Amino acid sequence: MSADPDTPVLRPVRARRSRRAISALMLAAISLSMPRAMQAQQGAATLIRNARVFDGERVLDGRDVLVQAGKVTQVGRGVRAPAGATLVDGAGKTLLPGLIDSHTHTFGDALQEAVVFGVTTHLDMFTDVSIARTMRAQQAAGQADGRADLFSAGTLVTAPRGHGTQFGMAIPTITTPDSAQSFVDARIAEGSEWIKIVYEDGHTFGQTIPTLSRETMGAVIRAAHRRGKLAVVHISDAAGAKAAIEEGADGLVHLFIDRAPDADFARMTAGRHAFVIPTLVVLASMTGTGGGASLVDDARLAPYLLAERTQALKQGFPQRAGAPAQTLAAANETVRQLRAAGVPILAGSDAPNPGTAYGAALHRELELLVAAGLTPVEALRAATSVPATAFRLADRGRIAPGMRADLLLVDGDPTRDITATRAISGVWKGGVPVDRQSLARRVAAARAPRAGGAAAVPGGIISDFESGELAATTGTWMPSPDSYAGGTSTGDVTVIAGGANGSGHAMQVAGTIAATIPYAWYGAMWMAGQAMAPVDLSARPGFGFWTRGDGGTYRVMVFAQSKGMQPLIRTFVAGPEWREVNLSWTDFGVDGSDVAGIVVAGGPQPGAFRFLVDDFRLR
Repeated sequence: MSADPDTPVLRPVRARRSRRAISALMLAAISLSMPRAMQAQQGAATLIRNARVFDGERVLDGRDVLVQAGKVTQVGRGVRAPAGATLVDGAGKTLLPGLIDSHTHTFGDALQEAVVFGVTTHLDMFTDVSIARTMRAQQAAGQADGRADLFSAGTLVTAPRGHGTQFGMAIPTITTPDSAQSFVDARIAEGSEWIKIVYEDGHTFGQTIPTLSRETMGAVIRAAHRRGKLAVVHISDAAGAKAAIEEGADGLVHLFIDRAPDADFARMTAGRHAFVIPTLVVLASMTGTGGGASLVDDARLAPYLLAERTQALKQGFPQRAGAPAQTLAAANETVRQLRAAGVPILAGSDAPNPGTAYGAALHRELELLVAAGLTPVEALRAATSVPATAFRLADRGRIAPGMRADLLLVDGDPTRDITATRAISGVWKGGVPVDRQSLARRVAAARAPRAGGAAAVPGGIISDFESGELAATTGTWMPSPDSYAGGTSTGDVTVIAGGANGSGHAMQVAGTIAATIPYAWYGAMWMAGQAMAPVDLSARPGFGFWTRGDGGTYRVMVFAQSKGMQPLIRTFVAGPEWREVNLSWTDFGVDGSDVAGIVVAGGPQPGAFRFLVDDFRLR
């Protein structure tokens, strides 16, 4: 997998679903449930009294802010509360516009998680265009009060086998300047709201990646401008950054860490009226240490961080042998020079890459921007009014009459201590209070002592399938398709006659693996608890089962909370005769104390497959 800090490292895990992960059924459920919330609260007024207000540009002390029908209607002193208004005491607190993350890749529950951390808008740099269209339609219909809004570049512009294609997902690519206009027009027709271009050959990270020629990059930028669209460029080295600005890019979506900037780089960028999204938190992860690791121990955020998010925040990118040493020094110096030259600087996290987590990582990005030389007020502008202006979002990023009531209330004063943005007292999306505690309850439940466990499984048997059904003494069996990660493999999980050792039945897993993604699978998952809640199975050393099949090599994947719910994989062979497979928790690098699920699966080899499983048990 690529170590580039732009397209996220995709893994076949429930918490990191890819661009097709939000199924039509989920979207339908969202569209049906959100209007009810809006209907219940749309007419209610909210008055936040006596707060310090950062309005997106400046600090106003001791102000009242009135919200009605989803918008800010008054900002001042002594504002009278309408009848029935909800009153919020803002004394000792700071009210800010909802934060804007200017660089994300939106998968799964990203938007719902982000808003809990006060991030009310995602500027997405590569996601599925059909999902983006659906999200935008729901936003326009007022059906997105429980999640961050999404604006997206849709499909990025890259070369064949270039950055963004490495995960086996079929996307259009471009090779020559003369096709730039038609290529850009096709992206706009799909719904891209700006054009994102990849100019990246991988040498900074010890790789060789095909990339666009400079002439093609320039042609795409000009094609976007002819259609009135912004053109932003992914780069990772100083030379690429300079070339992109010289070709007329409206913005860079990363900074570089290969060397210090040229003496005239910042002045040139300012002269071209371009903006920059440094993504320092993910650049820090490029050094091998998770850029957001410090957030894990912050008591203001920890109650809202799922186990897989805490694991991700601690992760750095793999360090390739022979790659140049990476530090943040060059990026920090570039930020200082850009600030001095008056270049607009935007805060972006590049979540969900290693070292990041949706919503939470933006708070670390603000801290890193201040460490690089911005004042706290400038950093807050970088997450509010500056991206709203740069991406032409006229209805947000400010607290003023007529603006959207996307608001973040925090304890303390982040205009002096930028980490106070983490002390969240309340979040409003379109004037509707965000239910932050539902995520906190989910996190707490996952951390609570596990019910049941190995002691609750008499004789260790989970399933012998003798009832003729997918029954289990504890937990639940269910199909596990790779559609959760953008795959198209198909199959069935059934119980058939003829089991191991002369028994009556066994579970059959059969289907066809499609080579849509490199780690394709279709299988059967045993969930140890409810909804992937981890269970303590450490009283037994491992698990086993009997198997036979078509002679193929198949996979066992264990999911454990301590490993961030990433699949821990071992293989087995299902030959023509029944054989026993025994595995220990230590084979997977865990102790069995927090097992959420076990999958037996076909793939990643493409084609038809079939195998049987019987007497699945804890040893």
